Amino acid sequence: MDELVNQIAQSLVDRPQEVRVNAIQGGQTIVLELRVAKDDIGKIIGKQGRTAQAMRTIIAAVSAKFKKRTVLDIVE
Repeated sequence: MDELVNQIAQSLVDRPQEVRVNAIQGGQTIVLELRVAKDDIGKIIGKQGRTAQAMRTIIAAVSAKFKKRTVLDIVE
């Protein structure tokens, strides 16, 4: 799951080498912390949060297949 977020984020930003995804496992929940360069935060979030919401939708669809709940947290 973290590789999927990593691939999507790297394709959106100007500095793909600074993309970091940290997966924190819980019981039925996985929290994915996404860190990018300061100037790339806007590209990840998108206008009115549409890009971030699209990423969360894709993650939710994939995680439903594995019967897990996954939360994407964009860390500044």
